[in-house]
Amino acid sequence: MYSCYIAHIITPKEVLLNGLWFGVKKPKRAVIWVHGLGSSVFSKLDVIEKLADKKTAVISFNNRGHDKVSRIAHVGERKIGKTDIGGGAHEVFTDCVDDIQGAINFVRRAGVKNIYLAGHSTGCQKSIYWAGKKRGHGIKGIILLAPISDYSLAVRDLGMNKLLKVLKVARALVKRRRPNMPLPNVPWGIPCDAQRFLSLYSPDSAEEIFTYAQPKKVPRLLKSVKLPTLVVFASKDEFADRPAKKIADWFLRNTKANLQTLIIPRATHGFRGKEIQVASAIKKWIRTH
Repeated sequence: MYSCYIAHIITPKEVLLNGLWFGVKKPKRAVIWVHGLGSSVFSKLDVIEKLADKKTAVISFNNRGHDKVSRIAHVGERKIGKTDIGGGAHEVFTDCVDDIQGAINFVRRAGVKNIYLAGHSTGCQKSIYWAGKKRGHGIKGIILLAPISDYSLAVRDLGMNKLLKVLKVARALVKRRRPNMPLPNVPWGIPCDAQRFLSLYSPDSAEEIFTYAQPKKVPRLLKSVKLPTLVVFASKDEFADRPAKKIADWFLRNTKANLQTLIIPRATHGFRGKEIQVASAIKKWIRTH
């Protein structure tokens, strides 16, 4: 068991993000944990605690998509006043670049030079999006845990006809300048505003990075990332529309990075009960990168 410290992260755009630093204060390396849709700084602690050791710190932090609905705090505000709303239901996906850069800057200021990003679920899209926009500057590699296309999930569960109808409603709200209007009767019972639904479930959105459900679409942003990458899949991922092996093969065909894939047998999307295997795989990969 290692110590845990409070981390107050300020992004380049002066958004305040709360985090936790697990492990020694002067580590040889640090892993920045990017949580998934509607999760938080407390997500996947069973994996995080197993990653921290005498040479490795892990920084878990709330990005703007934490929890279902949350308030976005800014530097220098003295009273709440007009509130910017975030959380999984309202976040703007492209803000992830600012969030992740803030975490990287925080770790750099602590004197750590060897930095890795580890994204889970939607945190995978965010990690790759940051790397594509920032050319991966300042980190040594990326770990993706359960990278799944949300568009493929929507097609699987709703069918194309119903999905197109909901997308039409969301686009109409955005056109009427009501992007933050919650959609009624959103599938899966998860709160979601119009712009967030379009980002998650449109075939042409910035968030649709892992385009394996669109055979003719070239994943240009993914191909632009040259950092060493470890991709870990769950063999029983409940959000996948096809076997993990097929998704893993797609990644191998559609990246120019030094990429390694691993499928954890009998694991579900959250890797519950498989935390030791996941942490061991990450630590082994980091030692060689």
